[in-house]
Amino acid sequence: MADALVLRALRGNARHLDLSGKKLRRVPKAVGRLFELNRLQLKNNLLSDMPAELQALSNLTELNLGNNSFETLPEVLKHLRQLRKLHLFGNKLEALSPSVFECLEDLAFLNLNNNKLTTLPEEICRLTQLKYLTVNNNQLESIPSKLCLLQHLCELHLAHNKLKSLPHDIGFLTNLKKLSVPRNKIQVLPEELCLLTNLKVLDVAGNQLHIFPTKLLHLKLEEFYYEQNPLLEKDLIFSTQMKEVLTLQKISIVSPVHVVPIRALLCSYKCFNESGHQFYGIAIP
Repeated sequence: MADALVLRALRGNARHLDLSGKKLRRVPKAVGRLFELNRLQLKNNLLSDMPAELQALSNLTELNLGNNSFETLPEVLKHLRQLRKLHLFGNKLEALSPSVFECLEDLAFLNLNNNKLTTLPEEICRLTQLKYLTVNNNQLESIPSKLCLLQHLCELHLAHNKLKSLPHDIGFLTNLKKLSVPRNKIQVLPEELCLLTNLKVLDVAGNQLHIFPTKLLHLKLEEFYYEQNPLLEKDLIFSTQMKEVLTLQKISIVSPVHVVPIRALLCSYKCFNESGHQFYGIAIP
């Protein structure tokens, strides 16, 4: 079936070839003779390598290798210098070859979701035209500071990893509009995050945040997700709302008072003073 599709494409001087879901273990070498090919779809197969003949596809701008069995980046990629979109989701990648990134200077879209990556190479900064990067569902423990040199980056997706922090240089990503880092282990967001004046969407849900940067409110966010963070270390306590206003003479301090961080998201006094609930204070041991 795949060979027949390739033959038909050769006869028609095709610009688009879709070999998705054909249970391929190898790419037919004849694909390398489709010199006018712009888009090549190879997702949902059993591929672990690509033939050297594909380096002749000098006009290829989009390549989809998603849901295959690649453990390393195919070396032939370094010859596809016109690539603008590259899908590598759902493979078995544990590391990325720096030499491949050095050659893909026109790449604008890179999907690395659902792999086994523990780190990204510093050479990712060579992808100077990159606008969209998604590395969800991997095992990243950190991201290199040099990633923050990607001046054209508009969206960065790092959900479901093991990140404990974000680099302070993130403030250099001045064109970033969407930052998605939910379900990690981030404890503190860098103050430099507030330099991202074009940021519209920020998702930090499901981390270990207790406080936010002091100038976060200055960002003109359209969407902000922060649920499932331990924003308050102190527990709400059950109490009885008293109609009587206590004077200072009637209030006794039975334990040292600890200052709650001013950057923590706190329920307002007005909220606590409204009826319809049983919470009227914050326990500070």
